[in-house]
Amino acid sequence: MDGGRPGLGTLRGSRLLTPPADAAALKAALATEARANGFSTLGVTDPDSITGARERLQTFLDAGAHGDMDWLANEPARRASPKVLWSEVRSVIMLGMNYGPDENPLALLERKTIGNISVYARGDDYHDLIKKRLKTVARWLIAQAGGDVKVFVDTAAVMEKPLAHAAGLGWQGKHTNLVSRELGSWLFLGAIFTTLDLPHDRADGNHCGSCQSCLDICPTNAFPAPYRLDARKCISYLTIEHKSAIPREYREAIGNRIYGCDDCLSVCPWNKFAQEGHEAKLAARDELRAPSLAELSRLDDMSFRALFTKSPVKRIGRDRFLRNVLIAIGNSSEASLAADARRLLDDANPLVRGAAVWALSRLLPRAEFVALADTQSNDADEDVREEWTAALA
Repeated sequence: MDGGRPGLGTLRGSRLLTPPADAAALKAALATEARANGFSTLGVTDPDSITGARERLQTFLDAGAHGDMDWLANEPARRASPKVLWSEVRSVIMLGMNYGPDENPLALLERKTIGNISVYARGDDYHDLIKKRLKTVARWLIAQAGGDVKVFVDTAAVMEKPLAHAAGLGWQGKHTNLVSRELGSWLFLGAIFTTLDLPHDRADGNHCGSCQSCLDICPTNAFPAPYRLDARKCISYLTIEHKSAIPREYREAIGNRIYGCDDCLSVCPWNKFAQEGHEAKLAARDELRAPSLAELSRLDDMSFRALFTKSPVKRIGRDRFLRNVLIAIGNSSEASLAADARRLLDDANPLVRGAAVWALSRLLPRAEFVALADTQSNDADEDVREEWTAALA
């Protein structure tokens, strides 16, 4: 996420707007064009359709549930209202692109010596792909009907999930993510704001019923109530957005998840209707399906950047990524990985060294760990020294 910058500047067309009689035909043609560009679903809503979103957002912020994501707290009124973001918008076009996996992500959790990367991050960065496709669709719309447009893909102060719900793409499940009856939980969302008046779709109803599988499976109990998320406990937040050492109380629950978490998405019963994604650039790369923790622990900055070229993983940087890898190593119960963790006690970055301490405290026999502490625990960094103290307690 990118702290509130629009995905594109305004694309301007002629000022001749589509007559109302042609709007329905234009919308149908727009949906066809969107599918031709790889989008799986499209809906249109009024920019004033999410009036309750600001109150929900403010409650989330007041609770501090956004953690380190300070950009979420910047101008919440702008985030909760498309018209505050752009006063000229008349219709919001929401588009979804399916990225359904070709295997059950939960199966990888049993393979303790490999790293589990969230499905969305195993291929190319969706921001780049979807932004290009949105541009293409937006320019087609301008050519057909004039008007102005702005496009957004998870990079601006736009509440995509409430808008997608209002546009009929699905509903926000108890895990707060969008769920579609036709496509399940695996959807990337993009938005086109336009000055055109297009027919609006009806918001989908909620179809979760009494099911709470997504709440029950969460390893860190990140949902204080249905439809409420405390990001500070969420593994996706902890392994991606959180910049410092991962709180000790969540480390064991992280298991081998080294970038994001798909548990609440994977377990949703509506995924029985999900389809495998067909966009080649979003497909999982072989080297990111089940990477070896031992090999990942040996990445320097250059090899990290090479491995994650065009991947969203690259944005957290090598040091935070190795922090995550070391947490997974500590959870592996694989004594042979202790050598990789021990080597990283000498890493230049204290975040990595601190995570290495925790991993070794889990893998080494107690006497061996205490002996190691005698020679290593006087680290120059206070946080690393605290890790030694906590591990020896």
